[in-house]
Amino acid sequence: MSSEERSILLPLSAAGPVDLLMVAGEHSGDEHAARLVQALRVTHPTLRICALGGPRLAAAGAQLLYDLTASSSMGLAVLAQFSFYRALIAEVVTWIGVQRPRAVCFVDSSGLNLRIAQSLFTRGFSAKAGGPTKTLYYISPQIWASRAGRRFKMAAQLDSLAAIFPFEPECYADTALPVEFVGHPFVADDYLAPVAFDPAGPVLLLPGSRRQVVARIFPVLLAAYRQSGTTRPAVVLYPSEEILATLQAASLPAHISFRRTGESAEPVGAAAVLTASGTMSMHCALAGIPGAITYKTDPLTYLLGRWLVKVEFIGIANLLLKEPMYPEFIQEAATPVALAAELRASLEQPARRQQTQQQAARLRQLLRGAKPGAAAAWLAAQLGGGSLGRPWGV
Repeated sequence: MSSEERSILLPLSAAGPVDLLMVAGEHSGDEHAARLVQALRVTHPTLRICALGGPRLAAAGAQLLYDLTASSSMGLAVLAQFSFYRALIAEVVTWIGVQRPRAVCFVDSSGLNLRIAQSLFTRGFSAKAGGPTKTLYYISPQIWASRAGRRFKMAAQLDSLAAIFPFEPECYADTALPVEFVGHPFVADDYLAPVAFDPAGPVLLLPGSRRQVVARIFPVLLAAYRQSGTTRPAVVLYPSEEILATLQAASLPAHISFRRTGESAEPVGAAAVLTASGTMSMHCALAGIPGAITYKTDPLTYLLGRWLVKVEFIGIANLLLKEPMYPEFIQEAATPVALAAELRASLEQPARRQQTQQQAARLRQLLRGAKPGAAAAWLAAQLGGGSLGRPWGV
């Protein structure tokens, strides 16, 4: 066994029997899970919650067992850390078997979370296998984009799923898995968005939250910013100190600044954006900031992705609207010249700004759930009931 495998040892609960274990493998999942925990604690303050996630879950009051956000990877980088993830899954499953939480709620990160769910089922720890622990899922894996057949195994192993896109329940209609659309967390009334549209504001450059992708995309964004000819300053948002170090290693132009996401309650106002696909692109779309999406990864990961993923767009806002709100520039098409032209159009064309605002309004309407707080209500309902063995907090 490698030293990396031996180093993973999760602490036991510091407060006795565990009601809920949250598992969020990335920065965005940590944010979504933390909001869910905060909302749940308002109505059920005695819940004992542990988490594998990041600093936001810890700040929300969960006992953080391990910071998964510090090691999130994708593509071929996951293969390089295979022994780590194998050891991590084994330790998480062992911990659940010992602690016997009332429920586990997986948040996004299907590559990790579905493997944990599989192991819980195989070991007989999950309720679907006759064990004491319900297995819940918040933010559905993108079965509508790739590997749709996963839904049948999910139905066999999971007790309930909460979806954040309105079309997702229909994707599971031919299974027995209960799926509820609970609305997107970014359109909740109390959500503090990290960005806002400001026609007099700077340019946003958003290269992503994974180091390998950031290292490929950020130089292209910087070159596009330079070639656009704009005199506006640029702001780069980053999620962690590791990503900041990668960003600052690049050759930086004048008039560029860095801000950590979540460090201020005030949103960053911006007139235009060049963004990687992912969570921040959705933030920008909902805010109505005109711009473009770009994505570059290693060639093998891209070829595998093209083979597995069967969707017209990679930007979720584009998919939901069924049109390119943000033009997409992928792999070789992601050139400084092409992105610079999009940046100029976003800054200089009133029609482009107006169209983006109209698309943002449509997007917000599509993503609103049936009622405020639906996600926390779903989770509370799954945790409730005498069939799970004990009152909350006991």
